[in-house]
Amino acid sequence: MHWLLVIGGGVVGAPLRYLTDRAIQRRHDSVFPWGTLTVNVTGCLILGALTGAAPAEELRLLLGTGLCGALTTYSTFSYECLRLAEAGAWTLATANVLLNVALGLAATFAGVAVGTTLG
Repeated sequence: MHWLLVIGGGVVGAPLRYLTDRAIQRRHDSVFPWGTLTVNVTGCLILGALTGAAPAEELRLLLGTGLCGALTTYSTFSYECLRLAEAGAWTLATANVLLNVALGLAATFAGVAVGTTLG
């Protein structure tokens, strides 16, 4: 029945991703995908904290696999990079790649540190 936990997390994560992305993009007058960057970095922070805290398997499935899996989005990130490059916005496309990777890793490391401290 572990798959129900994954579904439960995904049911929350998917609309949260969409709503967060739209809310953040509305606040920025830019083609840069700030919303996707935000959900990806947030998901990395949450997953890092879970990893550091080493919770029960059920919580990892619910929040890690379900919530974070649906909240973060590699496919949208890749698509947005492609669209920026096709539009000739190579600087923005490169910045998008670098920011997603660097901030995602930094958030994961920070999350592990927080989770280890609190867990």
